[in-house]
Amino acid sequence: MARRPQQTGTLASIAAKLGVSRTTVSNAYNRPEQLSADLRKRILDTAEKMGYMGPDPMARSLRTRRVGTIGVLLTEHLSYAFEDMASVDFLAGMAEAAYGNTMLTLVPANPETSVDLVSAQQLVSQAVVDGFVIYSVAKGDPHLQAVRQRGLPTVICDQPADEEEVPFVGIDDRAAIAPAASALIDAGHRRIGILSIRLDRERNDGRVTRERLENAHHHVQQSRVRGALDVFREAGINPADVPIMECWLNDREHNMDVARTLLQAHPDLTAVLCTTDSLAFGVLEYMHSIGKSVPEDLSVTGFDGTQLALARGLTTIIQPNKKKGFEAGKLLFSMIEQDSQGSGRVMLETSFSAGTTVRQI
Repeated sequence: MARRPQQTGTLASIAAKLGVSRTTVSNAYNRPEQLSADLRKRILDTAEKMGYMGPDPMARSLRTRRVGTIGVLLTEHLSYAFEDMASVDFLAGMAEAAYGNTMLTLVPANPETSVDLVSAQQLVSQAVVDGFVIYSVAKGDPHLQAVRQRGLPTVICDQPADEEEVPFVGIDDRAAIAPAASALIDAGHRRIGILSIRLDRERNDGRVTRERLENAHHHVQQSRVRGALDVFREAGINPADVPIMECWLNDREHNMDVARTLLQAHPDLTAVLCTTDSLAFGVLEYMHSIGKSVPEDLSVTGFDGTQLALARGLTTIIQPNKKKGFEAGKLLFSMIEQDSQGSGRVMLETSFSAGTTVRQI
């Protein structure tokens, strides 16, 4: 194992040379916001000349009993965190909250592998972190239990939404999707299909039964589908007549496949409500592949309000993905600082973007 090179300078020697305290020198590395830019630059320049590379992170960890890293647990492939735009925004918010304080460690759990508690414990125990943000994990997932068993400060973002003992950051998904569903109803649509991403840990690609919807452990998607059905029911549409299909892996290939499956099975549909922008993009791509267009041949709505969706004029729900990450990170850092488990719920507001992908019929 490579060893840290011997330093010739120390906090004390640098402090003596500059006529400041050891704490001031330490703050130049650990709490830069407490120093003026000029003073910090003088300290860092002097340290470099004296061969001081900064505090030893291992020694600091032993002294403070903290490692300066928080874990973000997500039951997705690691690539998902960098490809799904809503997740990218969320992690950007986490990074903003972490700036100057700590680092982020992503802890991805493969969604395609059946995992028991022992395997989940092995993965979670490898994360050398001061606390966890659980990002959109199914109720009952063994990784959630494994995190709880670590006893570290933990915040849940999005789901599961009913873990009352764990602080929560999220939105009211059932109410949030209503404006998108209403936009379709107000435009005269009555033959509407719904596309949802993963509803449960057990894989399903295709038709969603009422039983699967009622027993779903992914509360976010369940709530969005239910919220849309609430609006359709009020408009006189029997929820049993609304075809619902599920895309278990939320990527470009599977998004397009589920759009194809829905529209080929139900060619009479005039509109598709999607529970994510990524699913809506799958519908747009499929329609383009068969020489048809949106909204002339089909109306489409999304959910997330990603920059790409807004740029393309998608009719969608804008949720504060970046703010979610920021609030989750801020809450967790506060818990770590106070050495507490925390409590409470942070509920954020959403808005509707009318876009251009819904046509009056």
